[in-house]
Amino acid sequence: MAIARLQGGPLDGQVLPLEDGADDRLIVPYGEGQLVYERAGEAIHTGDHDGPTENRFVYLEATEDINPDPDGRDE
Repeated sequence: MAIARLQGGPLDGQVLPLEDGADDRLIVPYGEGQLVYERAGEAIHTGDHDGPTENRFVYLEATEDINPDPDGRDE
């Protein structure tokens, strides 16, 4: 079992389980849309005794506006 460490975007710093053979893009639900993260760099901690394998994923895009009306009013 590996983990995905998310960097950037609204889920910055979150760690998610990552199944073996996962794609280079990670799509996660967020609000009304989805967030897209892309694998960056090589996996670390790949040895038998140094913890779970870790992959870094960087924020790429959101499929919907993350916060289209931050003040709670329409313009």
